[in-house]
Amino acid sequence: MTADPLVLFMPSGKRGRFPLGTSVLDAARQLGVYVESVCGGRATCGRCQVSVQEGHFAKHGITSADDHLSPVGPKEERYDRVRGLPDGRRLSCSAQILGDLVIDVPQDTVINAQVVRKAADARVFDRNPAVRMCYVEVEEPDMEKPLGDLDRLLAALATEWQFEDVEVDFHLMPQVQSILRKGEWKVTAAIHKDRDDDRPRLIALYPGLKNEAYGIACDIGSTTIAMHLSSLLSGRTVASAGTSNPQIRFGEDLMSRVSYVMMNPDGREAMTIAVRDALNGLIDKVCEQGSVARTDILDSVFVGNPIMHHLFLGIDPTELGGAPFALAVSGAVKLKSQDIGLPMNEGTRTYVLPCIAGHVGADAAAATLSEGPHRQEEMMLMVDIGTNAEIVLGNASRVVAASSPTGPAFEGAEISSGQRAAPGAIERVRIDPLTLEPRFRIIGVEPWSDEPGFAEEAASIGITGICGSGIIEVIAEMFLAGIISEDGVVEGSLAERSSRILENGRTFSYLLHDGSPRITITQNDVRAIQLAKAALYAGVKLLMDKQGVNHVDRIGLAGAFGTFIDPKYALVLGLVPDCDLAKVKAVGNAAGTGARMCLLNRGYRREIEETVRRIDKIETALEPKFQEHFVAAMALPNKVDSFPNLAQVVNLPERKTLSDGGEAGGRRRRRNRE
Repeated sequence: MTADPLVLFMPSGKRGRFPLGTSVLDAARQLGVYVESVCGGRATCGRCQVSVQEGHFAKHGITSADDHLSPVGPKEERYDRVRGLPDGRRLSCSAQILGDLVIDVPQDTVINAQVVRKAADARVFDRNPAVRMCYVEVEEPDMEKPLGDLDRLLAALATEWQFEDVEVDFHLMPQVQSILRKGEWKVTAAIHKDRDDDRPRLIALYPGLKNEAYGIACDIGSTTIAMHLSSLLSGRTVASAGTSNPQIRFGEDLMSRVSYVMMNPDGREAMTIAVRDALNGLIDKVCEQGSVARTDILDSVFVGNPIMHHLFLGIDPTELGGAPFALAVSGAVKLKSQDIGLPMNEGTRTYVLPCIAGHVGADAAAATLSEGPHRQEEMMLMVDIGTNAEIVLGNASRVVAASSPTGPAFEGAEISSGQRAAPGAIERVRIDPLTLEPRFRIIGVEPWSDEPGFAEEAASIGITGICGSGIIEVIAEMFLAGIISEDGVVEGSLAERSSRILENGRTFSYLLHDGSPRITITQNDVRAIQLAKAALYAGVKLLMDKQGVNHVDRIGLAGAFGTFIDPKYALVLGLVPDCDLAKVKAVGNAAGTGARMCLLNRGYRREIEETVRRIDKIETALEPKFQEHFVAAMALPNKVDSFPNLAQVVNLPERKTLSDGGEAGGRRRRRNRE
């Protein structure tokens, strides 16, 4: 091998080349990847566990295999013998790099794990769940009336609850007689009826009065998974939990995961197993939090983007990797939960919301249901910003939707000091426009970096990198302070004014934190964010063109990332078009809220099924004006669109395209273009 082996760490996405024989732990530390180790590399604590992901990862040009790590040595053998290592795990302090690797840092070993910030919406919804608990008293057997026990139960349901022609899950038939006798002919029947014209179905039966039943609503995001456990009787959210999507080790963005499936024969199965294992873990977690038996969960609702939707259902997503981006199934899916490897109660049902189109999924449908652009007269823009942005624009007259490939930059990947949202990550930034000195906040510490108590609190977790909301703010602040020009060039001439401006070859960087690790914002970082935000804005502009409007009345920023973006900085950067700031708001995990609505009221299922049929999907790749909008959107905040509402609250720099450094700045740009 002519070059040092390339090592990619997931889920952080950080990568680098290291000499043969470098320990995985040392490689992680050099890249700023947080791997816990409290024993000083003596292979006694077991906190530094990692696993190798095998296969060909085309996006990164890596073929990773177990034998690209050194064989298990005496230290690991001793640890495994005494304490036990899970299958497929290695101790990174002992394992040495022998070839290209994709290394997964399991989240169960990470104390400073990613913060999954998708809390349940506190709204209260009218209840009309698909599952009803029906208490009945059944006639006892009579020699004069030779009607079977199950038949008398069904007759009681018809008399007392008006459920006629009830179907019965087969697994219950052998249990009916014992349950009736245990309850002394008083039982509670769980009846599932989704649509009004469906036949009611008996899915569970309990002796005596059973006054509790639960359901789960889950948003399967490409980066994070959020799950809520709710009472079907009261509507109360009993528990919520989240976790990183383990599929990220197969690819940071959606197209990388499709590529992995195409390049690896068992890729689809591996990703399906990974996400279902994570879901089963979350089900156990919310049940433990809520003191609920897993068998008391009788209904479930899932949403996700089209590729997550397909992989969750065990469907090959390859057709979504290229035009015409054909979905295997676009309508709502209904099935038994145990059929997709999610055992709860034997009769538990699963409902998956419909997808809008090839890259606008059930999560966008759920967010639309939650925020209701189709129920209002104002022109509302809703954006779920992730590795693939899903965009919905409309009002009661018409709704249009599109997707835009923003990539993983907003989530920390492809950024030199970027990371997921975890304790120690910079999430808020302010820059003094006169001195160019920064101050910032990190996740897990309340004071700002220039306030008393910050150093003491930060010392316990460290300053580890910068997450998505921090990246947005620092680049917007750099623009407002004049550190970068409208076209995104870091102004090298400012190095005379401030030691924060660092020469970096033919370009310049901004020093945000002079510590360990040293956190800088490079010219490449700025470009990565420009490309991502331009793709998003161009998609929005295409929808505005289709609607025939030049402004929007209201903007909703959905998803975990949207929740923690300051709306002002979203406008400064040019992520979204100009709007009254009072009407730009984070709408939280709107997809999870929509899933919960469908769990608690089957009427919402009918509403979103009908709404999806009426949404017009715009394919950005086929639109000739996309490139024009994209080029204009590369500028901060935009080359051609004005931002009068933003200008009322922020002093936007005068528009300029040439660096104050003059010829040198121009030369840099020409080289970059070349």
